[in-house]
Amino acid sequence: MSTPPDATQLFDLTDTVAVITGGSRGLGREIAFAFARFGATVVVSSRKLEACESTAAEIRESCGVEAHAVACHVGRWDDCDRLIEAVVDRCGRIDVLVNNAGMSPLYESLPAVSEELFDKVIGVNLKGPFRLSALAADHMVAQGGGSIINVSSIAAVEPSKNEVPYGLAKAGLNALTVALAHMYGPAVRVNGIMPGPFMTDITNAWDLDEFAETARTRIPLGRGGEPNEIVGAALYLASRASSYTTGSIIKIDGGFAWSPA
Repeated sequence: MSTPPDATQLFDLTDTVAVITGGSRGLGREIAFAFARFGATVVVSSRKLEACESTAAEIRESCGVEAHAVACHVGRWDDCDRLIEAVVDRCGRIDVLVNNAGMSPLYESLPAVSEELFDKVIGVNLKGPFRLSALAADHMVAQGGGSIINVSSIAAVEPSKNEVPYGLAKAGLNALTVALAHMYGPAVRVNGIMPGPFMTDITNAWDLDEFAETARTRIPLGRGGEPNEIVGAALYLASRASSYTTGSIIKIDGGFAWSPA
């Protein structure tokens, strides 16, 4: 039996090309920087090219690795096709795809949810990851392997009244994760991360006093997550450390989901 690699080698992403959608802000940005620090070539993608370019420049300067910016609205099929084509053209391969882009617009009531809003939520949170995963997985199979990480939400299992379409889309993303793991194994591993409330720029729209009370009474760890607390799971799933992990959904929520009301 060969000697297993040490922990540093297990998490090493040198010579790996990683694509992160929604990579210019929030959890996606944290994941992009983490991958870069462990040696990956990073492709930062989001709707706004300027934000992607700024983040990629920061990564190059602070981490000393190659980083690219590609604009993509993942809710648009053609944009997804162009993103995968651009990555293959520039980098020659795709080793890790992180489907992180998401949206959950507010609405007054379920009857007030317009068809346009519903379609946008499903498009960004489910249709885009479906298309990107299908395209990336084919490249990964041809090159001998890869990892797809779908960033879901605890709304997939406990949607609040304010995130019903979002919860539906994320539940679909969890199902997609399991389906793709079976379809593309053993070459491609497909897993999910199911975050709870994280203290990113999304909190600008929250009533923070109300959230503090919710955290005190409903979250066993008593607080929201800090963005860097997503990094461990993402690195694990992207690297050889998770070589026997596929079709899994890792819940990172401070214990929020399924806790007593």
